Amino acid sequence: MAKLNILLPAMGEGVIEATVTKWLVSEGAAVREDDPLVEVATDKVDSEVPSPAGGKIISIVAPEGSVVKVGQVLAVIESSMSISPDAEAKIDNEVERIRETIIESRNEKKETEEVSRSLKSRTPSGKFISPLVRSIAAREGISYSELDTVTGTGMDGRITRDDILKMLDARNKTKETAVTAHRNDTGKMQHKPEVQQSSGDEIIAMDRVRKLIADHMVLSKKTSPHVTSFIDADVTKLVLWRNSVKDRFLAAEGQKLTLTPIFIDAAARALYEYPMINISVDGNNIIKRKNINIGMATALPDGNLIVPVIKNANEKNLTGLAKSVNDLAERARINKLKPDEITGGTFTITNFGSYNNLAGTPIINQPQAAILGTGVVRKMPAVIETPEGDVIAIRHIMILSLSYDHRVIDGALAGKYLNRVKQILENYNGEIA
Repeated sequence: MAKLNILLPAMGEGVIEATVTKWLVSEGAAVREDDPLVEVATDKVDSEVPSPAGGKIISIVAPEGSVVKVGQVLAVIESSMSISPDAEAKIDNEVERIRETIIESRNEKKETEEVSRSLKSRTPSGKFISPLVRSIAAREGISYSELDTVTGTGMDGRITRDDILKMLDARNKTKETAVTAHRNDTGKMQHKPEVQQSSGDEIIAMDRVRKLIADHMVLSKKTSPHVTSFIDADVTKLVLWRNSVKDRFLAAEGQKLTLTPIFIDAAARALYEYPMINISVDGNNIIKRKNINIGMATALPDGNLIVPVIKNANEKNLTGLAKSVNDLAERARINKLKPDEITGGTFTITNFGSYNNLAGTPIINQPQAAILGTGVVRKMPAVIETPEGDVIAIRHIMILSLSYDHRVIDGALAGKYLNRVKQILENYNGEIA
């Protein structure tokens, strides 16, 4: 009987650990290959870890509630089945992914250490800085001028590890104080208002996902000065074209052709033409993204929200986009998304029209710099210019809204991008391949 360790697989970019939330099997249970064994949660997504082979669970190493790093053992399975070449290749690939994740983490640590060694050993005033203190300063982004303000408690006034950690603790407390309270015009301290409860009120505790969403939204508003621009689009031609091909598309592809992949197609084309919308901010640097990876905000049955990402959306035709949208949306609703499928987004679309809303002012999905909102398509009277003069006709009209980070995207650029999306939608002639 062969024993096989079940490892925590690589969970996506930047994820090095996960919390074991629920075991779906118990010790002694018989399982088949690819049966879900355990549910794990990261700060990005909840996932299931499948069994790499059929057999019997002889040991559960990581109990519920424990935090496990990528590559560590979750459980041990005993199997009498010989592992096929395909299964061996699958395991080898997974081990290689884990090894790459560990190597990346080590390289980041090595880079920090190299930076610290390259720094000077003394501050401008002559205080000695040990390699350890230099390493901490490099990792935390502490300047030499800040180090010069620290009173060293070591021999001859040297700055020790404890000294710099105290400085970091004091700095973090100062930031927390600034966030939780501020002074008003009269000089009184204002804290967040106390919530008064009344008889009959129901208290509902936020679940883990809702807490993450709340923190992410607050962080975004604190990080980026949000500005939202609006434009309306006459999508009559688009609606008529879609109505004429949707039945043929369903028969040929077995997929529904909704408006969402069309919106993604238009957004991706416009991003290709205006790449300075497809950016992120890193300190004082602007990162211009090479890939156009569009996230689509998706409501879940429990009321929470998740944003699966279509990678390289500009390289897909409408058929490919429709299949990706339908697949990701369906698996999002049944909690079957993989960690890699909700990371790496460079731009996001949220569809207010799904709930018959006209428009909205969406919050930027950090660290992106812009998000597009699409409103409901409505029949409305509109003025149409013709060679014989202006006429009023019934048209299909929708409102597009773009929220953007005003630190790096000005109104002129945002307006041009939004207008380009409008032009693409108004003259849409997507081809079904």
